[in-house]
Amino acid sequence: MDLRCAGMLCVLCLVLTVQAFTQEGFKEVVLKQLGLSEVPTLHKRDLVDLVIPEHVKNKYMSMLKRQRVKRRALPSLAGILRGIPGHTGEVLHSDTITRQKLMFDMEGRIPKNSEVTMAELKLFKKPLDRANLPARQSHRPVSNARVSVYWVQRQHDGTNRTSLVDSRLVPIRESGWKSFDVTQAVHYWLRSKRGEPMFLEVWIEGERMGSYASEMAKAVRFTSQDPRDKALGKPELVLYTLNLDDYGSPGDCREEALTEKSTCCRQKHYISFRELSWAQHWILEPAGFQAYRCSGSCPQPPRALRRLGSGQRSCAVAGSSSLPIIYLVKRGNSTEIEAAEFPNMIVESCSCVTDG
Repeated sequence: MDLRCAGMLCVLCLVLTVQAFTQEGFKEVVLKQLGLSEVPTLHKRDLVDLVIPEHVKNKYMSMLKRQRVKRRALPSLAGILRGIPGHTGEVLHSDTITRQKLMFDMEGRIPKNSEVTMAELKLFKKPLDRANLPARQSHRPVSNARVSVYWVQRQHDGTNRTSLVDSRLVPIRESGWKSFDVTQAVHYWLRSKRGEPMFLEVWIEGERMGSYASEMAKAVRFTSQDPRDKALGKPELVLYTLNLDDYGSPGDCREEALTEKSTCCRQKHYISFRELSWAQHWILEPAGFQAYRCSGSCPQPPRALRRLGSGQRSCAVAGSSSLPIIYLVKRGNSTEIEAAEFPNMIVESCSCVTDG
């Protein structure tokens, strides 16, 4: 670890270890990671019709998937959730994009004292109808369509805001089941649920820029939740969970028993970028993250040892992992969208360390 990363980890330890978490402390960490002296000043025109470039989206998804592989435990199958019967998945068309809305009833489907380690959205791609293909043109061949899945957050004012959770290329001429990792969407729902179902949106786009690729992508059709769609293979949500009674980390706090006298442990601590006034407009992805923090007390060494120079022992971060983000940055009069990976943003383990 270089000195800069070590310094950032020390700052983050201070922010995430104390009980009184402050917005200013976290903002300082984020700005230092990006090499910024202050929050970017954005105007309304900077936020209109924002489109995340493909190379930025690919970089973000690559970092996100690498993080998921590192952090995922061996799951046990909990069950299959299907779309709610009688609720139609709305399909919207325009010149450049196809969107399909899905809704899943989640209430009571996740066992108590368990953790969702993986959630998989399964969509059945219908056989290609060549009548939907555009006329052959003198363009570079197009073999795939880009399919992205977004979690839809319903705002208190009635508007919707989306968060990208997975994106991949799907062959246009192949049919059958296609799977997408929507673990992050389930975690978002668990954090923000207000007694409502989980909403997802599937976007089907061209694999590259240009009208021909966009027209080719419109030939991709997934079965919907509409009962009138007689095709086999309705959208499915497969949940994988770990029973924390059997597989929970011994270093994690048991929330119901957490007191000031509790032994050093890792406590859940969710940070929502959408609820931080200084971050909600220029940090585009993710909507938030489970940062965790270290809480509890540590046994102190005998007084004889402390006289020899050994200080107090305190609960601190022992291991951490990175957080991928997509953010807006101002360069002169232009606004650019970039992806970055923040090291040491998610606490993975805590332990007792001696001051000094």
